[in-house]
Amino acid sequence: MTPPDPALQHALHLERAHHDTCRAALAAMVDGAQEQVVSGEDVSASGADAEVLGYRLRSRAKEMRELPEGPLFFGRLDSAAERQTLHIGRLRISEHPAAPPLVVDWRAPVSRAFYQASARDPQGVAVRRRFGWAPGSKGDYADLTGLEDEHLRGGEGRAVSGIVLDEIERPRVGPMRDIAATIQPEQDDLVRGDLRASVCVQGAPGTGKTAVGLHRAAYLLYTHPQRIRRGGMLILGPNRTFLAYISQVLPALGETGVRQATLQDEIARHPVRSEDDRRTAAVKHDVRMAEVLRRALYARVSADAGVVEALAIPDGSYRWRVPADELVRIVAGVRAEEPPYGVGRERVRARVVACVRAQAERREGPVPSSWVRRIERARAISAYVDAVWPRVRPEEVVAELLTEPGVLASAGDGVLDADEQKALLWDRPPRSWKSARWSAADLVLLDEVGGLIEHPEAYGHVVVDEAQDLSPMECRAIARRASFGSLTVLGDLAQGTTPWAARTWSDQLAHLGRPDADVVTLTTGFRVPEAVVGLANRLLERLDVDVPASRSLRGDGELRIRDAGAGDVVGDVLGSVVAAVRDALGREGSVGVIAADADVPPVRAALHAAGLDTAGPDDLGARVTLVPATLVKGLEYDHVVAVEPAAIAEAEERGLHRLYVVLTRAVSGLEVVHGRPLPL
Repeated sequence: MTPPDPALQHALHLERAHHDTCRAALAAMVDGAQEQVVSGEDVSASGADAEVLGYRLRSRAKEMRELPEGPLFFGRLDSAAERQTLHIGRLRISEHPAAPPLVVDWRAPVSRAFYQASARDPQGVAVRRRFGWAPGSKGDYADLTGLEDEHLRGGEGRAVSGIVLDEIERPRVGPMRDIAATIQPEQDDLVRGDLRASVCVQGAPGTGKTAVGLHRAAYLLYTHPQRIRRGGMLILGPNRTFLAYISQVLPALGETGVRQATLQDEIARHPVRSEDDRRTAAVKHDVRMAEVLRRALYARVSADAGVVEALAIPDGSYRWRVPADELVRIVAGVRAEEPPYGVGRERVRARVVACVRAQAERREGPVPSSWVRRIERARAISAYVDAVWPRVRPEEVVAELLTEPGVLASAGDGVLDADEQKALLWDRPPRSWKSARWSAADLVLLDEVGGLIEHPEAYGHVVVDEAQDLSPMECRAIARRASFGSLTVLGDLAQGTTPWAARTWSDQLAHLGRPDADVVTLTTGFRVPEAVVGLANRLLERLDVDVPASRSLRGDGELRIRDAGAGDVVGDVLGSVVAAVRDALGREGSVGVIAADADVPPVRAALHAAGLDTAGPDDLGARVTLVPATLVKGLEYDHVVAVEPAAIAEAEERGLHRLYVVLTRAVSGLEVVHGRPLPL
């Protein structure tokens, strides 16, 4: 046994003692935040100011109390010129607001050198120190198990440190962890990008694009707290399993109160109670539906010269009159401005009132505001506005479009062909929109019409993960929610599995309303071992997307191909799956068994019969998880058993893309079990 290094042990002792000091200071900060709430109750200020101050103090105290336990720092910078030492962690810790910090927040400008400094460009750093903590550590004294110094001024810079690799390769059990300790320079550039700039990250599997997006969200909240919190932050994921997996990343970075949702959650006006066939869903998700819906909505506006009559507005014993031709011009002028439908209604009302007011002032001189308000509420004007620009609900527009062939033919003329229009019509029209059974695609249509009527409130920043799978109409829904903010778009064209998945980012970004967003490609993987990446790259050549092959910095990991020699997922294939799972359980970490959705029941039965219990994808702490291929996107496991790739590839239109996702979920080892020829 190698004797312990006295110098290393002494350094560890000093750093452990510093960490204990930091824990005591943090506890004092939490207590102080609560004391501020108590003292703030008696603040001498106006009621409104006191309420705002109280809210901010309570929010700060709540955030401090909800910080997860864990190591308080992961790195240190030593500056030779200034003889300054800075510990880098997930939040700023100090013994007093005016005192030098014990720990500097990783997002602070001074911390950037921790990620960017190199032997070629030290950026004033003499030594960069990284700390190794025991897995699952809560920050106890003995959990600080190692440290690693990199002397940049001496030219000792290295590509990736041993501690970073250990952290990257740590077994995947439970939800996604933050990567603040392991961010690489190219990732740091993306994280610290300008709030005003939208960015698209095309990331190969294992390149950390999801973690980069979440850390960018945390960085923007830290750097622009008022601007972001005013509009809010939205994180959009593909499904709730994925959201559960990433849910602890932002709280671990000290950021709470961020909305994390699926797009369906965000646009849900009604529960989903029906399912469209592929043909119907494809038409509803097509961008041409935006024009069809716009026509259907504005077809309700009617102000033809032959229909509109002059308007008489009673005012005591007198009647003001607005000629028919003037009313036609008002409606035509508002239509030409293309405001939101609801705004257009009020503009028509305001301009009719303006006509009456002009007459009154020519006759009687300036009129009081009370008179204007009374005329605005006049029954004749309200009836006229309702007649030419009727109030309408999105449900009424969509239901009428999907039930009335004549309405659909008029709105879809020259946009949709006859077969497409037929596919849209409901087989069993409901008695009214209130009894309609809406599908997931219908919710997208309702949101489009809702956006035409009145723009939804926009977020300060929106992070969209798995963006390659969004339909053009779904992209438009997101664009409306980021109309005054910026976007971080994350995805991989090779992992596009929906029938409408994007083939190019230029098209997708145009639908998202950000055609000029920069597209940054990440091809260096830190999660997926080299052997697994090599197998996935063989499949990448068969996919219809222009995506560069990725590479891995990890030479470890294991790839096995187990030929069961049978047909479907029966007999020898199931026996081979059981054997593969047993082998994986002999190693450390989580085991993910991934099969085509239809094959999940027999695989589960075989594992259960063998005494191997499995959990579903929502159980993030399970040792063995059985996951349908359609739900595995974004997840990762130490060891993956991929069952019958041919069945996965044949199960859906873009099955090869789905298989590419399945093959790239492994962190340490991948075993492919097949009885049929591999589609590689």
